[in-house]
Amino acid sequence: MTKTATGKVVIGKKVPDFKAVTTDGNEWRLKEAAGSNVVLFFYPKDMTPGCTIEAQEFRDLQAQFRRAKTQVVGISRDSCTSHQKFRTKENLNYELLSDEEESLCKLFDVIREKNMYGKKVFGIERSTFLIGADGLVKEEWRGLKVPGHVEEVLKAVKALKKAA
Repeated sequence: MTKTATGKVVIGKKVPDFKAVTTDGNEWRLKEAAGSNVVLFFYPKDMTPGCTIEAQEFRDLQAQFRRAKTQVVGISRDSCTSHQKFRTKENLNYELLSDEEESLCKLFDVIREKNMYGKKVFGIERSTFLIGADGLVKEEWRGLKVPGHVEEVLKAVKALKKAA
């Protein structure tokens, strides 16, 4: 496991193994995805407009991600109960991980100060990471806008497949 001096993941470095709880209460481990690509997308909150659209777009392109031997995993600070409601309501066909203690958010450095209705709060900056089958971070998108993003991630996944 390679970590940077700051303990954060960076492009070209191996992501340390981690585990988190899924919507159904099971444990998901990165090392169990070895041999396939993984797309981790961090989003601020279940059932909010931008997060719902992003989740739906990953859902709608899931078959293409699977054909490219890539697992899609969504992560937020919401509880498993909230994730289960979100997953059921939107018919999501991939795992959602609960990071209530922010350990993954800190590892991937996605917590940022935001301005919500004139008040400063800390929350997840919408971010996506593409981890190759070799465990290395291949791409990252930070502070992104939802329109066109999922297609851009799929394009990067397909480019990895061609390069292999």
